[in-house]
Amino acid sequence: MTGRFPILYIAEAEAEAAAMSSGVLAYLVEQMPNSPITLVASPASAPLFADTPGLYRTHIVDKTGRFDWLGLWNRLRHTRWGLIVDMQGTTLSGRLRRQKRAVRGADQPGRHAVEDAAAVLQLDEVPAPHLFFSDETKAVADALVRPDSRPILAVGPGADWMGRRWPADRYSRVATALLNDEGGPLANGRLLIVGEEADRDLAHTIRLAVPRDRVIEAHGKLTRLQTAAALRHATLFIGGDVIWTPLAVAAGAPTVGVYGPSDETRIGPWGGVSVRGPRSLEEFRALDPKLNQALQHMLDLPAERVLKAAKKLLADRAAV
Repeated sequence: MTGRFPILYIAEAEAEAAAMSSGVLAYLVEQMPNSPITLVASPASAPLFADTPGLYRTHIVDKTGRFDWLGLWNRLRHTRWGLIVDMQGTTLSGRLRRQKRAVRGADQPGRHAVEDAAAVLQLDEVPAPHLFFSDETKAVADALVRPDSRPILAVGPGADWMGRRWPADRYSRVATALLNDEGGPLANGRLLIVGEEADRDLAHTIRLAVPRDRVIEAHGKLTRLQTAAALRHATLFIGGDVIWTPLAVAAGAPTVGVYGPSDETRIGPWGGVSVRGPRSLEEFRALDPKLNQALQHMLDLPAERVLKAAKKLLADRAAV
């Protein structure tokens, strides 16, 4: 390994959490551009950092595999690390030779996940989530998006659980109002739909909001990192408690997050806007203690409330 101050960065296993903490790694890249970075991550989080400048090596480890962690220790123990940043709070990082070690402790109540990540390095200024994109990654994304002068509204309607899925027809109503209304903030713009292949039925409903030639269907066509590269062209992103929302933030897109049975104070879009219906998270838990029942919790969030938040965010950005 070249470089006098090698960095070991142990990222979170969950992709959403890793994306929200990505500003910390970007800060290290900026502050120590000549330091080689070794990344430890899961199969879900590792691909998000594939284009990070200075990335020397990546070790992919299953969070639940004890023997994988033992094997990892054997591969890492011969290096004297300049800095170890441990976003998982593992015991492994304490058993490696190093000059400095920064370990994520217990999350603080009332503090956003991005702030908790910055606290690992005791940073006075909280770095916003940020992912890097190679020219190749951007080229793949741009070939699908074909960016031009028209504004782009991006939406990520999918969710891992139906209780956190906002109805597709409401995404469609918001998209229609933003993209088709004369004099609207995104009038005559295009609609970018992101997600997994499994989100195809949701996308079919939403794409009817605008003429077919103004729809960009990216769901199932791009990797997550390529999707984030596509989202850097978005004038506005709207999504829920799902991976696409932190990816939009890490790509620099103005973001509106829609929430119900989720803690938006902790995971809402950093620098963006969170919108929820009339019920609090505690009220959802009273009805569904484990937040896993087959209930459509998001039905009480009206499209008009999200539309109002979207217009205000766009107006605020335009005024800066």
